[in-house]
Amino acid sequence: MAQTAPEVPAPKRVVSMNLCTDQLAMLLAGPGQLVSVSALSADPLVSLMADQARGYPLNHAHAEEIYLLKPDLVLAGSYTARSSTEMLRRLGIRVETLPPANSLSEISAGIAVMGALLGREAEARAVNDSFTADLAAITPPARRLGASYDANGYSVGRETLSGDVMRKAGLELVPDRLGLHYGGPLALEALVMAAPGVVVTGTRYDNPSRAEEILDHPALARLGASRIAIPDRDWICGLPQITRAAAELARLP
Repeated sequence: MAQTAPEVPAPKRVVSMNLCTDQLAMLLAGPGQLVSVSALSADPLVSLMADQARGYPLNHAHAEEIYLLKPDLVLAGSYTARSSTEMLRRLGIRVETLPPANSLSEISAGIAVMGALLGREAEARAVNDSFTADLAAITPPARRLGASYDANGYSVGRETLSGDVMRKAGLELVPDRLGLHYGGPLALEALVMAAPGVVVTGTRYDNPSRAEEILDHPALARLGASRIAIPDRDWICGLPQITRAAAELARLP
């Protein structure tokens, strides 16, 4: 008779030290299971769940402070400080690292992984079912040309999360036409010559910078494109709420 692997009990004290794992964990964790999230998740400029995050003790991704919380699971991202995660592992703490989502399909995978780590598989399936339904409800008009345009003229391509969202909303991306599938700096002249019908910009911060001055160039205004600002927090992380940005973009003519 084949033996089945023993079930691993769900962790009881979970600490997240990454903005994206913070928010996924807050979506799925059971009552009292999540004991701390990173301070970044309480910043409304980058977090969709800032209000909820303020209800948790906040950490600054330092190994010492996290160890004192006595977690049985620590959640980290690919770019979390390796010195902290390695020290926690040396101290006998279980650390799981989740990669960032670079596409809509990877969001579903990330939700499922988080559900398995927390022992909340049923909750993860419910979130994924709702996410899938929300995506299916997005019906963009005829495909049109678009581009994101941010500080220093940076524009995303299809091999990025925000680029995939824009494509789901019915946009063909200017950088893809130029072979910039992962995105990169796009000369203003190239953007103007492409004549996109939609231009997507990001968050403008209170302290202006020279890097953002390009967004105020009169050539952009003369393009005649539909222009929309999508806050950075809406698609920094692979969260099911990203469908709001896709739906908003799909409604543009």
